[in-house]
Amino acid sequence: MKIFYAVQATGNGHISRAMELLPHLEKYGEVDIFLSGSNSTLELNAPIAFRSKGASLAYTCKGNLDYKRTISAFSLKRLLNEARELPLEEYDLVINDFEAITSHACKIKNVNSIHFGHQASFVSDNTPRPKKKNVIGEWILKNYAKGAYNLGLHFDKYDDFILPPVIKSEIQNGFITDKKHITVYLPSFCDNELISIFSPMKDYSFEIFSRQSKTIFKEKNITLIPVDKLLFNISFMSCNGIITGAGFETPAEAIYMNKKILAIPIGGQYEQICNAAALKKLGIKTLHSIDEDFATHVNQWLAEPSSDYNLSFLPTQTIVEQLMELFESKVLKKENTYNEEIA
Repeated sequence: MKIFYAVQATGNGHISRAMELLPHLEKYGEVDIFLSGSNSTLELNAPIAFRSKGASLAYTCKGNLDYKRTISAFSLKRLLNEARELPLEEYDLVINDFEAITSHACKIKNVNSIHFGHQASFVSDNTPRPKKKNVIGEWILKNYAKGAYNLGLHFDKYDDFILPPVIKSEIQNGFITDKKHITVYLPSFCDNELISIFSPMKDYSFEIFSRQSKTIFKEKNITLIPVDKLLFNISFMSCNGIITGAGFETPAEAIYMNKKILAIPIGGQYEQICNAAALKKLGIKTLHSIDEDFATHVNQWLAEPSSDYNLSFLPTQTIVEQLMELFESKVLKKENTYNEEIA
């Protein structure tokens, strides 16, 4: 069997998930990866059959989405041309992890695909949202990438087609400790801003993962570390808690390890605002932004009792088996159901 796997590279989470899923997918056939986007700082350690700049996000140095740079880098003509060139009709199974070019290619070529991943969970209105929904954000979540069939991932089972998060094998098999430092992963902030935010909190030790630093830099209570899978896993598995954006993979893995979480969604990124609403329902501390009272919030957060989230997880192999069961029960029928399924 030939499998086309479209991976969104607007962040490290999609790539991290892909690296965990790939060995299991390869048990079912030959997998060609389409990597789309340019925001990730992690390398996908596998051959890439197709590559695109995609539609990437740009951030300010102060925790917000940079709309001007994001829009200026977007080329609809290029994306449509790339969609026409993708040879999806040559594949038995197309898996789409929130990737717009593949979604459009499936539509114009009448190819059924499975929309698989975190964003697929937002097809359900049961998936948590903030009290005030954003109309444009809702449209993007439901229309940016579509599939004939959906298999979502989220913190909890909000609907019958939603599975638990994919947890990296390094985390599943790792030795979880508490060396009392705080791991920080806020990629929408620049180094100067991160240093000014965390250096005044001298009672705590912060290991901050930076999208700018090329080498490890230490100064008093702060260690700046380049984004690196091994170094991040070591820090993450041994931290007392993590301060991070309201993405999906990192909070999910922290929940798996029962680590304390302080989540701060990227300003203007609606999916993260939705994730923050879901985390808040689980009793996890979230902030809208970093303000002048941030040190007080951190003190209160660290004074809270240890976490016990009591959520269920599945082995990666089981998640892939359910993905393949969906393929066998739906896609293999060879029915052209694309338009009716996503209507």
